[in-house]
Amino acid sequence: MILQSVAALGFETPTPIQTKAIPPALAGRDVLGLAQTGTGKTAAFGLPLVHKLMEEGGRPRPREVAALILAPTRELVNQIAANLDAYVRGTKITVATVVGGASIGNQIRRLKRGTDILVATPGRLLDLTERGAVHLGSARFLVLDEADQMLDLGFIHALRRIAKLVGTPRQTLLFSATMPKQIEELSRAYLVDPVQMEVAPRGRTADKIAQSVHFVAKTEKPALLRECLAERPDDLSLVFARTKHGAEKLMKNLVKDGFAAGSIHGNKSQNQRERAIRAFRDGDIRILVATDVAARGIDIPGVSHVYNFDLPEVPESYVHRIGRTARAGAAGEAVAFCAPEDVKLLRGIEKLTGVPIRVASGQPARADEAPAAGSPGGRKRGQGRPARPAPSREDGKTGNREAKPARAARGRSRRPKRRLAAA
Repeated sequence: MILQSVAALGFETPTPIQTKAIPPALAGRDVLGLAQTGTGKTAAFGLPLVHKLMEEGGRPRPREVAALILAPTRELVNQIAANLDAYVRGTKITVATVVGGASIGNQIRRLKRGTDILVATPGRLLDLTERGAVHLGSARFLVLDEADQMLDLGFIHALRRIAKLVGTPRQTLLFSATMPKQIEELSRAYLVDPVQMEVAPRGRTADKIAQSVHFVAKTEKPALLRECLAERPDDLSLVFARTKHGAEKLMKNLVKDGFAAGSIHGNKSQNQRERAIRAFRDGDIRILVATDVAARGIDIPGVSHVYNFDLPEVPESYVHRIGRTARAGAAGEAVAFCAPEDVKLLRGIEKLTGVPIRVASGQPARADEAPAAGSPGGRKRGQGRPARPAPSREDGKTGNREAKPARAARGRSRRPKRRLAAA
């Protein structure tokens, strides 16, 4: 039945993380998987989970769940649930979601019937457990997806509380795009003799993403963005801003300038965010402005460009942002705007990824901040069109407030066959 569902989706060849993770997961082993975004981690844990639930049979009792999947943002929860719905089509397995910003009354009524698979953000899930709306003691499977971002968003204490509520013995699967020290500690606490696998080194970006950077004054960023977007009016472009207010202001200015744009961030309701993503996916809007709350929650293969209007304060966030393009084996471009005060952030990104980002225009602010070794020089603004980037080698919610990323390491920064990657 599962194979029929997968075949109906047009998937034929497993990705590396799926090839490595699915056999031990089917064998009942705990799994610790490290893979960059867009490599098919959802299918890597979702397919064996659905298979094992079908083998066991039975129905969950009221307010109980058989399997719990935790994810950091609303968008990622909805993305995972959508993929699982496709996998379980034609079966009796049920999938439910709980996220902040949605009607808690509706979620309580849905959970009252019991569900086989519950996909949730940690904050809202704890709220529901405290209300007695869901009991996790019967859960036999626990999945932590994008675990590193859950830690970045301050969910470590929530994860510890939830883990104590989930039944034992259980099978635990932990997937992450990066492996900071806290993830290693988390894996030792929650996993028993896990099978460990890594299909991409920490901080590596997708091979098919062409990266470039424009050195530009902060005040000139809006004009440069308009210039870049106007050159490619038919493309789907994702623009990242650092703050909620900045994202909303940027979106409104783009609309005022005649661009079809929308926005998603922590000040938007769940329905508003879902409508914006749906309009972006359907092509009704061509530009989506987002904060990092969406960096790992958008799985739209058609995104051709990611613009870092503001560089992230945590280098790992850059990897997750640009991972929204080059999905499912496609190619994509990532363009960064670097103001003089952001040069150190750029150098932190290059140090993490081990890849010098190609300079498309402008120059660093000072001579001692020259381009990284191997980067070609750039032009000054106004000297011809920006060069096209050359290929390189390489939500958290608690209630309705957007969580802030934790500081990185206490430093200055705050932190032709179709493949299964689309899953």
